[in-house]
Amino acid sequence: MNQNQPDEQIFFNDPALDRAFGVVMALATEVYVLKDRQTALERILSRNGLLDLELLDAEPSEEERLNSKSDREQFVYHLMQSLTGKQVSKG
Repeated sequence: MNQNQPDEQIFFNDPALDRAFGVVMALATEVYVLKDRQTALERILSRNGLLDLELLDAEPSEEERLNSKSDREQFVYHLMQSLTGKQVSKG
């Protein structure tokens, strides 16, 4: 191990869990940054009359709901595909 680098912190008995948790924490950080920036953009757009926050917060129409459902189901399917043990090369 490099003398200038501190020892790796260990939280779980399995080092793979530590690495996976590190990935989860990195993703959570990125999600928060995106959420914070989206809120700032919404505030700026609303302040300049380019966005109606009430319309943004309104319930979607039935057509919009169905489109979102289909998109969400595809996203979840592809996201969870690796957990089903059926990974295939997509090359």
